[in-house]
Amino acid sequence: MIYGAINHKGEPYYTDLKKVFDSIGNIQKQYNWLITDCDCYPADPRTAAILQDEYCWISGENLTDLVNNENFQWIWAVLSAFDKGTSLSDVLRYDLPYADGYEGFWKLPLTMQHPLARIEIVPWDSSLTLIFSDDKSVIDSFTKAFPESENLVDYIKNFE
Repeated sequence: MIYGAINHKGEPYYTDLKKVFDSIGNIQKQYNWLITDCDCYPADPRTAAILQDEYCWISGENLTDLVNNENFQWIWAVLSAFDKGTSLSDVLRYDLPYADGYEGFWKLPLTMQHPLARIEIVPWDSSLTLIFSDDKSVIDSFTKAFPESENLVDYIKNFE
């Protein structure tokens, strides 16, 4: 089962990854991350270079360092977490996740785009953050840290 939350209220801007990582107890370090469909504007040219390609494969530790060095706003992206034992070649056997135009975010049952992912964090058009996980405690931690966030299933049902 996949769990999800949406945060679209109460924040000065979306998506502040440092706050998101803090909200989930910094478990991002336990995973490798595939970053796709990325639209963001870091000031550091090295960071910009890492994120400008079709995809970025980065360890959770390095992603944490990147965010801690410059906590810039993410406009669009899909950040997909994979167990450390999952290889990039296995990940690339599937279509790359995308944020802009993906209708599956708003359909039930909840799914993650990448079938091997354990968590997906989606900065969506600077106006909200979506988070999905196969671990309910990740979503519970997120919603506790962002009290104005909502269970994504409930949010979607309000529009059916």
